[in-house]
Amino acid sequence: MSNTNLYKGETGEWEVVIGLEIHAQVVSKSKLFSGAATAFGADPNTQVSLVDSGFPGMLPVLNRECVRQAIRTGLGLNCEINKWSRFDRKNYFYPDLPNGYQISQFYHPLVGPGKVLVDLSDGSQKEVRIHHIHLEQDAGKSIHDLSPDKSYIDLNRAGVALMELVTEPDMRSVEEAQNFVKKLRSILRYLGTCDGNMEEGSMRCDINVSVRRPGDEYGTRTETKNVNSLRFMGQAIEYEVQRQIELIESGGSVVQETRLFDPTKGETRSMRTKEESNDYRYFPDPDLLPLIVEQAEIDELRESLPELPDEKVNRYVTTFGLKPYDAQVLVMEKETTQYFEAGLTDIKNKKEGPKLYANWVTGELFGALNKESLGVTESKVSASHLASLINLITDNIISGKIAKDVFGYMWTEGGSPESIVESKGLKQVTDEDEIRTIVADVLAKNDAKVTEYKAGKDKLFGFFVGQVMKAMQGKGNPEVVNMILKRLLNDE
Repeated sequence: MSNTNLYKGETGEWEVVIGLEIHAQVVSKSKLFSGAATAFGADPNTQVSLVDSGFPGMLPVLNRECVRQAIRTGLGLNCEINKWSRFDRKNYFYPDLPNGYQISQFYHPLVGPGKVLVDLSDGSQKEVRIHHIHLEQDAGKSIHDLSPDKSYIDLNRAGVALMELVTEPDMRSVEEAQNFVKKLRSILRYLGTCDGNMEEGSMRCDINVSVRRPGDEYGTRTETKNVNSLRFMGQAIEYEVQRQIELIESGGSVVQETRLFDPTKGETRSMRTKEESNDYRYFPDPDLLPLIVEQAEIDELRESLPELPDEKVNRYVTTFGLKPYDAQVLVMEKETTQYFEAGLTDIKNKKEGPKLYANWVTGELFGALNKESLGVTESKVSASHLASLINLITDNIISGKIAKDVFGYMWTEGGSPESIVESKGLKQVTDEDEIRTIVADVLAKNDAKVTEYKAGKDKLFGFFVGQVMKAMQGKGNPEVVNMILKRLLNDE
């Protein structure tokens, strides 16, 4: 694929057009229309109310907190909030859908158009438009791998509140689609409206893909259902693009259909022809009144929004002088931001400290975490101890090189950096007379190289610095070492 995101086929270049439908489970203690619990991992069919199981005469009661969570999400994504919305019945048969219909919002969703700015690897940003977000209830789960001749039904998820976010077909590459989902997941986690755990099914994607000649009208799209990882998303898009291009170039045509992604084979396969809205016989749910939201409640929720990722990036760049990329790395995961900001309060040098601290978080700390496959909440070095280590560097008590050794001890043995520096004798030497004696000795032992340096071979200066630091076991203050070396080499 070229840098312009165009795919090369046998007959020329093709452009991919991608739109996403993302189902995000609402963070709430109970379901959308019943009081049943929503905790992940419960035994099958232990979190099912009479409403969820479709018993006759049971009436749904709307969970107000789920509505508020959807409004928070819309506000956090710069979306319009519709003060009047309505629930519809989406009719279809499936064994794990006891009622024979899903309560959703088709004609009048709660959340209207919005947009998300997606950060790309080349430093640019892509605007992805959101068509709408609607609330709906999840179906149960059919389990086919527990018996060779039976399928089992678990209704724990039946009735769980979902926000379905529908984008416009604005994405033109795998990177744009994956980074949109990353950004969306990050925002939802900051808002506290969805935990974003794709592996647990609380966030999953339907991927709409079509191909066209650059500048042409949209081609026929396919929908790949329920993809639950960024890696699988990339594989599904790549496979579907190549399949559609080869199909068209061989004289065939793309059929609008629903497909499934097989992660073991890395390919999509046909599931069913794509239904249209009239196949579901949508009509207003007769058991639910229209949903009316007061402006005062919208304003209250807007005021309560936390600082979101883009706002944090801007603050880190303008206040602490971080590079935009580094700031984006720090804010992508909410837990990383919490770690970073917890340590910031302990940084003494407010000018140089925050930037150095950020570099250590994304460098040494991330490296240690990745080596042991740990998350930042499992770090063996606390934010306050890492900040104390940065203070030792900016106070010229230890050098950056010694700090790496101290960090290693902190990670493997525990303890504060101050106690480690003291117990292991790692304090930096700043006494000029002591350093001058060692520098003079190094120069005396390398008389020939001193002559070469004075003859114009300036690059030897680094050699002398290295020899002095070696003689001092890395404890010499670099600034003082450099200053004294220059004086003695220039016979000052």
